[in-house]
Amino acid sequence: MRKVFLMAALAASMAVAACNTVAGAGKDVEAAGSAVKSTAEDAKN
Repeated sequence: MRKVFLMAALAASMAVAACNTVAGAGKDVEAAGSAVKSTAEDAKN
């Protein structure tokens, strides 16, 4: 029973860490997209 609880706690902590990583990557991609859009608009003018 103790091993099952430990494995469940480990899996839960890994899932939470993965969610934070994906959210951070999404923010980085969004920032890069904004930079590209801004540069394209500057070049157009």
